[in-house]
Amino acid sequence: MTARNTEESGQPDPPHQRFRIDLGYVGTNFHGWALQPHLRTVQGELETALARILSTPVRVTVAGRTDAGVHARRQVVHVDIPHTDFPRLVGQPRARGEQRTPERGLTSRLRGVLAHQDASDIVIHGVTAVHSDFDARFSALWRSYTYRLADPQAFTDPLTAAFTVEHRAELDVAAMSAAAQQVCGLRNFLPFCKPREGSTTIRTLEELRVERDGNGVVELFFRADAFCHHMVRALVGGLVKVGEGKWEPGRLADMCEEAGRGGSDFPMFVFPAHGLVLEGVGYPEPGEWAVRNQQTRARRDAE
Repeated sequence: MTARNTEESGQPDPPHQRFRIDLGYVGTNFHGWALQPHLRTVQGELETALARILSTPVRVTVAGRTDAGVHARRQVVHVDIPHTDFPRLVGQPRARGEQRTPERGLTSRLRGVLAHQDASDIVIHGVTAVHSDFDARFSALWRSYTYRLADPQAFTDPLTAAFTVEHRAELDVAAMSAAAQQVCGLRNFLPFCKPREGSTTIRTLEELRVERDGNGVVELFFRADAFCHHMVRALVGGLVKVGEGKWEPGRLADMCEEAGRGGSDFPMFVFPAHGLVLEGVGYPEPGEWAVRNQQTRARRDAE
C-alpha cells in the first residue's frame, strides 16, 4: 500500500506519489552530486536512470549536495512520480497473481538501469513511498560525516586507502579532541566555509569527535543541522593545525567568535575530498515532517 492511501484526509489523492530513495556512492569518479554540463555527477546518473525508467525527464531533491570526490554511505533524495507511471514500475502480474509494489519495482528497476549505465559506484539501498510532506532537504534534522586521516601511527590499509587521507606529521588526538569540544554549538562558521550567495554560514554543530580506530587511523565524526560549503574539510584543516601543535586548541572557537563580531579575514586549510564520507541523514517522525519543513525554511529566510 502506498503512502497516499494511509491517510484519511478527505481530500482527493494527489496526481503524484512521492518516493524517498536511500542510496550511497563512491565519489571518486564523480564531479560531485549536482548536475554539471558534460561532467559525470551522481545526480546526473540517477536522473538519467529515472528518465529511462519513466520515459520522461525527472528531477530529484537531495538531502545535501556533496563535492567532487566526496563519498556517501547513506544519502537521501525524494522524487515525485505520477500514478499513471506506476505500470512502468510494477510490470506485469507474476505467477499466482502476485504483483510487486511500486516501491519494490522502482528499487529493482533503478538497480538494473544503473548497472546498465556502468554506474556500479552508486548503490540503491531502498525506496519508500512517503507523504508529500516529506522533503529530503528541508525535513532533515541533521547530517553526519566522517573524515579519516592516516598519520605515521596508523596502519596503512590498502582496502581503505580510497577514503583515507595520508598525513606525514604525527597528530595529537587529545589536543584535537579538546579543540573539537570547544567549537561545538550554534556559531558563525564563516572561517571554515566558502560562502554561497544568499546562504548563511551560521550552523549548529551538534557533535564533533576525534579518536583513533583499531588501526590507529584518526577518525573525525561530525554531526550538524546542516553544513555549509567546505565546512567539514576546512574544520579538519583547522583541527590538524591543532594536532600538529601549530594552533592552540581554543583557536577554532575564537575564530568563530570573531566571525560573529563581523570578522572576515581568516586562514582556511581545506583538506582533500576523498577522506570525507556522508554517513547519514536524520529525520523526525512522519507526523512532524511538515512542521520541520516550515521551521527550516523560516530559519533560512530569517538568516
